[in-house]
Amino acid sequence: MIILIGSIKGGVGKSTLATNIAAYLAVKNKDVILVDSDRQSTSSNWYYDRSNTDLPIVHGAQKYDNISTTLKDFNRRYEYVVVDCQGRDSVELRTGLIAVDICIIPCKPSQADLDTIHSMQEMLKMASSINQGLKSYCVLTICPNNPAVTEIADSIDFLKKYDDMQLLSTLIYDRKNYRDALALGRGVVEMDNDKAKHEIESLMKELAHGC
Repeated sequence: MIILIGSIKGGVGKSTLATNIAAYLAVKNKDVILVDSDRQSTSSNWYYDRSNTDLPIVHGAQKYDNISTTLKDFNRRYEYVVVDCQGRDSVELRTGLIAVDICIIPCKPSQADLDTIHSMQEMLKMASSINQGLKSYCVLTICPNNPAVTEIADSIDFLKKYDDMQLLSTLIYDRKNYRDALALGRGVVEMDNDKAKHEIESLMKELAHGC
């Protein structure tokens, strides 16, 4: 199965989701490869750091430009292929969507980020005309912890109108534990913050039910 984390906006937590999904699958004894198609190399740095530990193995690769054929090849060799794409409209994102089973669109609960969803939906529609098995999900990320802020509720109402992508009920909050895990080559499921751990476990359960 190929899972791509993609957005046409940067700073929405793509690499955080990609690395945490890969770590979760590795902890579950799945054979997983993390493909970094973002030239900032955040995911690559993460799996290089991880390779120097005794943590469950996550294989890693870097691939740019047209990634479709490479992803299909990896899909024959690994149980799971997790793809971290650039945070913009790119060749990597467009060609990746042709090959993947699942696209996860991370979105911060802010108007600047919500305004990019329409363009992302149009890109998904084009990809679905070729990749008819493509399933797309949106997840709110880097959510504020202040309960008085209404951004989350407002964003949920906004995203519900996009029928072509399913809005996941899991919320990924802005937690230091995610940043600490990224720096250590770990996933939050391998750390000591139960709230962050529950968020990733909840996300993966939702995705499993949709497959």
